[in-house]
Amino acid sequence: PPGLSMNELQQITDDISKLTIAHEIVLNGDFKLPVASSSQRSLEDKVKEILHTAFWDSLEKQLSARPPDYTQAIQLLQEVKEALLSLLLPRHNQLRRQIEEALDMELLRQEAEHGALDIRGLTAYILGTMARLCAPVRDQEVRGLQSLTDPVQLLREIFRVLDLMEMDMLNFTIQSLRTHWQDQIIQYERNKLQELLDKLPTSLDCTREWLCKAAAEVSGSSPQRPPHPTTSSSPAVCSPGAVSSSTTVPSPRAVLDRGYVNLLFWEPGQEEYPETLLMDQARLQEVQARVKQLTIIAAVLLVTSGTCGSTLCGSPEFVARLKRGTKALLEELSHTRYEEALEAISDQVVQEVSRAGSQLGYAAFTTEKLTSLKGQIKSIMDKDNTVRHIIEQRIHSFLSLYISHDGQNSLQDFPNGLDPIQEELLEVGRRFGSVIRHNRE
Repeated sequence: PPGLSMNELQQITDDISKLTIAHEIVLNGDFKLPVASSSQRSLEDKVKEILHTAFWDSLEKQLSARPPDYTQAIQLLQEVKEALLSLLLPRHNQLRRQIEEALDMELLRQEAEHGALDIRGLTAYILGTMARLCAPVRDQEVRGLQSLTDPVQLLREIFRVLDLMEMDMLNFTIQSLRTHWQDQIIQYERNKLQELLDKLPTSLDCTREWLCKAAAEVSGSSPQRPPHPTTSSSPAVCSPGAVSSSTTVPSPRAVLDRGYVNLLFWEPGQEEYPETLLMDQARLQEVQARVKQLTIIAAVLLVTSGTCGSTLCGSPEFVARLKRGTKALLEELSHTRYEEALEAISDQVVQEVSRAGSQLGYAAFTTEKLTSLKGQIKSIMDKDNTVRHIIEQRIHSFLSLYISHDGQNSLQDFPNGLDPIQEELLEVGRRFGSVIRHNRE
């Protein structure tokens, strides 16, 4: 944005980064702080590496001197002690005392002054303590350190593994406290968003347009492009004419829920995604892709039932096989190749229908009927396909009710005719609902 200094821009970038991490902690059940790979390292990381290399080279010279100089070694042992103590849980009182005694820095300095510092014995104790504290995933790395004989290389590797252990502990803490942080993170996000709006008052243009469109749909009028906001420090509101010509003003909750459901129809490249939902764009697009997949599966099952009769399609085993096969082919091909996937699906369905009919002793289906079935399946993604449109409407209506009721009465609201995908659709509702609930709050 114009008028910002580099320091201000860096502060805004840092704020958004913190906001994103807080958001991910709550919404991503598998969230972990990653260990940066070599390809992800910044210039700052590379400068640190150069300085660290110089430090370790200096340590090697000090320990190789006669008599040895333990100045840097003492500094390292102090940092190792602090790292080990940071890994302890409150109940580890005895181990805390043992570490304090074994790495008594005043005593170690006295031993260093008299040339009696036992580096090998100290590193052996450190490795034993690390083995007690590390997560199972680090067992092999800690054991590997025991084969190192060079003290400088050993200390360097101890620091590397301790860094990993500290990251493991941090991720464990995040997992343990996630549910307790829910309310605090919601308030943190609100405060941080307001700070960003104070600095960038026109930064929610796309969000505003998205909400105005939803408001126009809820009020029953045709959506109009909203005017540019005139306020400078708070989220803009739609002008009355941009929402509805009637006197009925839709509730904010109804507008918000309609806007969320509209995201399931989002076409990449046509409109900008709402800024307030960019952190969840990937999650919402996964839901959108899953909805499209379930729509196709339900359409295939419905078309097959209409052509082959309820007797054959009333078999749970037959329906389960069709579902598995259709899902596998859809996942195998990308979402941009639906026509190709439906071609393969139509062939598979015809084979399954013929095989199942033969096994159950039914008369063979005519070539005309199988050709008709194949053609109906291949046309599911056509623009004017009635079957797909009906299923889409029912699924979107269900998801709209799901988020408006916060998941309550979900089975009562379940649409007719979609029983074969009930379990999958309820799971989509839960995933969609969890994202919506947090954002709404």
